Amino acid sequence: MDVSFLGGPLPQRGVGVVAPFDFALDRELWRWVPDEVSLHLTRTPFVPVEVSLDLARLVSEHETLHEAVRALSAVAPEVVAYACTSGSFVGGVAGERAMCAAMTQAGELPSLTTSGALLEALREIGARRIAVVTPYTRSVTDSLEEYLGEAGMTVTGRAYLGLTRHIWKVPYRDVVDMARQAVVGATDALFISCTNLPTYDVIPQLEAELRMPVLSANQVTMWAALRAIGAQAVGPYQALLDPAARSGPAGMAAWPASGPGRGAVDPIVDSVVDSVVDKPEAALAGAASPAPDGDPADGLDPGFGPGIGEGPYLDDPGGPSPR
Repeated sequence: MDVSFLGGPLPQRGVGVVAPFDFALDRELWRWVPDEVSLHLTRTPFVPVEVSLDLARLVSEHETLHEAVRALSAVAPEVVAYACTSGSFVGGVAGERAMCAAMTQAGELPSLTTSGALLEALREIGARRIAVVTPYTRSVTDSLEEYLGEAGMTVTGRAYLGLTRHIWKVPYRDVVDMARQAVVGATDALFISCTNLPTYDVIPQLEAELRMPVLSANQVTMWAALRAIGAQAVGPYQALLDPAARSGPAGMAAWPASGPGRGAVDPIVDSVVDSVVDKPEAALAGAASPAPDGDPADGLDPGFGPGIGEGPYLDDPGGPSPR
């Protein structure tokens, strides 16, 4: 059969992505990418170290980044993104800038990191008071707070899981529970850290419930990388991606939570808020049901501990330290 009349394939624009060796969410990154853009991923070499500050330093060494970017250069991307939050904030603001410079030098093309993209996104939405959610241990979470403080941001509240492995297995309901704990007082936005923590489906629902912009590591990485080549990230009703959404859930702080006035402005949004507040697991796409008796839920290892809402995972100076 002669298929020459098809004329394709259509030209593709390329975004290079350097990810840590244990990155498991390739599919999530693609969900933010428009059809005319391709992602080209490569990974850092394996090291037998669990998620920690030591691992963050190892996967962000300039020599490692240099080799990864050189490999990506073979497919000629227009920009390279380093998709690792802890690896790009562990050296502070100066360390993040040095990483970008090292990648740019290696590939002779624009480069960015997740943590640098986070600061760019916070400036875009005008947020300076940030609630933080992480799957990390206390020490890694502390390092993120220090990075944000160095950049002029204030962390108003935080919650973390204390995990050192298999972060990609955390269900959406645990992310929601952490978000509810972290958002206290006057807060401009919520940031969900770690590119290995699933967040795509949870963002619009959390924005509807919390009435503020919700950013995640993979979201800001893809948003910044696509923005660098003049393209736009895609995603359902996310304040960072759609300015119109900022006048919806992101701008609803003054709305009453119940009573007169509810539904008078936007009954559709109200129904979303109600479904998230009353039945969060049912409202969140991808949230798994409880496991059978005695089995760890959602494939999580028993070593993960009892879960959100119990002492070891709360950021409470008076409680036990996270595992």
